[in-house]
Amino acid sequence: MKNLLIKGLVASAVLAALTGCGSDNDDAPVLPTTCAEAGEACTTFTVLHTNDNHGRFWENRHGEYGMAARKTLIDQIRAEVESNGSETILLSGGDINTGVPESDLQDARPDFVGMNLIGYDAMAVGNHEFDNPLATVEMQRELANFPMLAANIYDKASGKRYFDAYKVFDVNGLRIAVVGLTTEDTKKIGNPEFISGLEFTDPATEIQKVIKDIKDADEADLIFATTHMGHYADAQNGSNAPGDVAMARAVTAGDLHAIIGGHSQNPVCMEPGTNDYADFTPGGDCTPDKQNGTYIMQAHEWGKYVGQADFEYFNDELHLASYKLIPVNLKKKNDAGERVLIGEEITPDGTVLEILKQYQEKGQDQLNEVIATTAEKLEGERAVVRFMQTNLGHLISTAHTSKVNADVGVMNSGGVRASIEPGEITYKDVLTVQPFGNSITKSTVTGAELTEYLGAVASLQIDSGAYAQLTGVKMTVDCVAKTVDISDVNGKGYDAAATYTFTVPSFNAAGGDGYPVLTPVMTGFVDAAVMYDFLKEKGSIAAGEFAPTGDVVYENSMSTDGCQVLSTQ
Repeated sequence: MKNLLIKGLVASAVLAALTGCGSDNDDAPVLPTTCAEAGEACTTFTVLHTNDNHGRFWENRHGEYGMAARKTLIDQIRAEVESNGSETILLSGGDINTGVPESDLQDARPDFVGMNLIGYDAMAVGNHEFDNPLATVEMQRELANFPMLAANIYDKASGKRYFDAYKVFDVNGLRIAVVGLTTEDTKKIGNPEFISGLEFTDPATEIQKVIKDIKDADEADLIFATTHMGHYADAQNGSNAPGDVAMARAVTAGDLHAIIGGHSQNPVCMEPGTNDYADFTPGGDCTPDKQNGTYIMQAHEWGKYVGQADFEYFNDELHLASYKLIPVNLKKKNDAGERVLIGEEITPDGTVLEILKQYQEKGQDQLNEVIATTAEKLEGERAVVRFMQTNLGHLISTAHTSKVNADVGVMNSGGVRASIEPGEITYKDVLTVQPFGNSITKSTVTGAELTEYLGAVASLQIDSGAYAQLTGVKMTVDCVAKTVDISDVNGKGYDAAATYTFTVPSFNAAGGDGYPVLTPVMTGFVDAAVMYDFLKEKGSIAAGEFAPTGDVVYENSMSTDGCQVLSTQ
């Protein structure tokens, strides 16, 4: 690195002599302002990144994304970068697990195999890496040919970090330290059954400790973070734990050069010079965020895009030469309603395709079993089900209460992972909607206790997995006081001294999503199996059968569909 700096000073002095440029101090060299001026003192490199894979190792039914096509695209970029005398590093923002049955049934083995074949250099540990027992996490760590990084996850018993905090890479002669960080929300949205032995500390505090360690040891020229914390414009994180923007603002300017993120599953494309998101369209321009001198990037989700950041480093400063989100065989509908490619078609890599095909075909007969039909879309999209009551949320909640003969059903929206389109419903659809394998719990309480519990749960903010889908109760929720006024429970009226029952997934009964901890009856019924039996018994879902009827009213809220309360309200 010292040689690079010496070259930079020599190049600057020569440039000043040739151009006659100077300053108030004739002895001070004029530093170059572009990579071209810096010449050999400028080092270039490219960061490639994806995030929130969620089991999408295979292309979807429209031939979009998939790891085989991703491999082809990344190899093409690598070859182009290398032909220009530069090098690449490939990072993942985490959440490899959970989302597609073919992957879930195999504990994301195909996804980690695919990442090995593509050649990832490092990944952040995501909260969904803890949807499985730690034995599965250990299997995945052993399987991965790259480090899983998380500086802020500690083993409570030993007091030591559970994962490596960072790794230093040599990229075209530059020492780049990559620090991993995981959202502190994992302690409430991770499965409590599996993470009770782990501690999740504040990433903003932890990154400053790690930066000091790296600088004290003179281990790196640049410090990057690969994170699974979420990007929230202008640090407005709502009920979520603070994310990348808040962390970038918390460190000393110049200490953290870039954040390659995940978790919020959005393309981080900003209106230049503002803290506002741009109206990004696939294949369009994308300007990443920059806060306190730190570049912040995120490539939406599922491997739909590969982010490409071309950097230049000279005068001890990092410059972003270009940035783009490259769509991986994404398609859009034209005026005729036909799906057409956005950009050029990417031919899937044959070797990756052949290896992953074995995983894709495994269990297809079981997954493709048709168990029911629906006349309308059952709504489970993240951008809907976390903001309002939906027919799919109510269907799942009703399936739970029907199975164990309970009065009230409480279903966290974070446990609803997809919609079901009109037509046939398969076992695969069920596992896509409910991939976590939670058990149904049943609690017996007085009316007064039910009021207290629902006051805590129903007042949790929208735009989070904690938002509750509720059936079997009529009530008004005061979002500021965090109380409820119940008028009826399952057609029985309401009496504070009477006895009622309610269901909630085991994840939430254990305190997940910030729900009150319960000591319920563990019924032993797994959520996906309950939904499977419920749908198979019904055979068909009529339009409007599970449509919300306004039984829950929210007051003192900016939203009529849930609690949205400003911190100053």
